[in-house]
Amino acid sequence: MKILVAVKRAIDYNVKARPKADGSAVDLANVKMSMNPFDEIAVEEAIRIQEAGTASETVAVSIGPKQCQETLRTAMAMGVDRGILVETDEDVQPLAVAKLLKAVVDKEQPELVILGKQAIDDDSNQTGQMLAALLGWAQGTFAAGVELADGSLTVRREIDGGIQTLKLKMPAVVTADLRLNEPRYVKLPNIMKAKKKPLDTLAPADLGVDVAPRLSVLKVAEPPARQGGIKVPDVAALVDKLRNEAKVI
Repeated sequence: MKILVAVKRAIDYNVKARPKADGSAVDLANVKMSMNPFDEIAVEEAIRIQEAGTASETVAVSIGPKQCQETLRTAMAMGVDRGILVETDEDVQPLAVAKLLKAVVDKEQPELVILGKQAIDDDSNQTGQMLAALLGWAQGTFAAGVELADGSLTVRREIDGGIQTLKLKMPAVVTADLRLNEPRYVKLPNIMKAKKKPLDTLAPADLGVDVAPRLSVLKVAEPPARQGGIKVPDVAALVDKLRNEAKVI
């Protein structure tokens, strides 16, 4: 069985994102970038499935500028066998990403696709669901546990009321949640080995996909600063402020 795992190059989770002065987009100049944390969890899960002997090959795919090669090399240093970069300098939106991933799936013919439930830069949480719909495959979103047995996939997912367990027919798309696993630490020897692993580069045109944006960003701004709290002398004063100032009662 082959597993395809999608990874995105995003602003590092330790960095505070700031908008450009003109409010047109997020400022990425001289900002540290790294693999989206949820995608890192997806990579770890794909590698664990392969180490268990269930999968024969793992392939990482990323969509974006040339610098995404670094993200793919990180995935290969973790243990992925090879990488595919769909290189484009366009701002690729979730639907275009899903279409590109579908084209790669049609080319590679994996039985399982794993990706993070969302990217921490745009928080869209759409690509996995769109990909499953385009492929007509079963989907298990927000996975907190994954088990493969007898040609079927069992996914445990966290919902408001507790844990929901799904049994999916293969092939399937799975999106990884935070508690699925803890990604391994990448060691230096594996980083060196990753440089020799194959990495193919494609263009959206090679896959027959139009990545023109369907949505326009009108403005990017920081949320308003939180106002400081005040102390009130008694309950009556609190009720008065809730009723007349906050107007919540």
